Amino acid sequence: MADPAVQKFILKALMSLPSPVLRAMSGGGVVYRGGRTLDPRFQFLSHAAAKMPSITSLAPDEARAASARGLAAMSGPPEPGVRTENLSIDGPVSREAGGAPLNLRAYRPADQDSGAPLIVFAHFGGGVIGDLETCDAFCGILARTCRTAVISVDYRLAPDHRFPAGLDDVLAAYRWSRDNAARFGAAPGTAVIGGDSMGGNFAAIVAQEMQRTGEAQPALQLLIYPAVDVASETASMSTYGDAYPLSRPIMDWFMGHYMGPDANPADPRLSPDKTEDLTGLAPAVVITAGFDPLVDQGEAYAKRLAAAGVPVTYRCYDALAHGFTAFTGAVPAADAACREIARLVRAALEARV
Repeated sequence: MADPAVQKFILKALMSLPSPVLRAMSGGGVVYRGGRTLDPRFQFLSHAAAKMPSITSLAPDEARAASARGLAAMSGPPEPGVRTENLSIDGPVSREAGGAPLNLRAYRPADQDSGAPLIVFAHFGGGVIGDLETCDAFCGILARTCRTAVISVDYRLAPDHRFPAGLDDVLAAYRWSRDNAARFGAAPGTAVIGGDSMGGNFAAIVAQEMQRTGEAQPALQLLIYPAVDVASETASMSTYGDAYPLSRPIMDWFMGHYMGPDANPADPRLSPDKTEDLTGLAPAVVITAGFDPLVDQGEAYAKRLAAAGVPVTYRCYDALAHGFTAFTGAVPAADAACREIARLVRAALEARV
């Protein structure tokens, strides 16, 4: 197996090639679908991935290891001026896990604004793969750009820990971070909840759960290509059903491991878009990727929030693919998008004040 640093060097060299060359190496012309043109670097990565076994052919632990190796080559460098701290808190008490420790990673920028709320963030991975490294670069970007602390959550994964274990962990991490915000130099008693893909699912549910339990709403909800309907049948599920890195078969594989046999896809704690009344939820920054089976449901949820009177900032990055927050070291447009997202979050928080 090649050295990870060598793999990263080779990939960076390839990604620096001109777009026409990358497209030629990917089998030919422009990939145009659903009115969108795929970024040539994602096109190249998609072409290369097609020659490899799909994670659907792997056991979950093998898929986690393979994904971690691949994403390590794609991730950007640590953000300058941001220090990190790994910590552990008591996880939620359950019959399955008792009160098992819950691992977190805190990001603190050098020029932190003590008046800003901290951000709690949950990584992508369908509830089956991913860890603190998956969103490490993006969390550093958030911390530096928003000038606030970010807490990343290493929630439990299926199938060892099926729904609602991961959600329960994110809820526990959110409440603990909110209640201990001053420890991280952030505004006390409040927090932003955010995540991408399955993490976006968790973030949307956290905001709804705060309303159901009578707790204060998050300062903001950051939903990046969120999965808000696990049984969605929108047009994008077909148009981009074979997209990279998230396809319809991979989504089905994730849900087959994540959901137990008695789980109901219409449960709002699985599919937050099934909640009838979205009135009174926290302001939202909703982000989608163009080449993504989830693009339609993310856009639809943003429209539902806005129709319910929730302040919403919505952006779709048409040329990018699902999971782009983890590609900041390989796809310049992904890095640019992540930095713009962080600026949108900061602007939304400043608008609250």
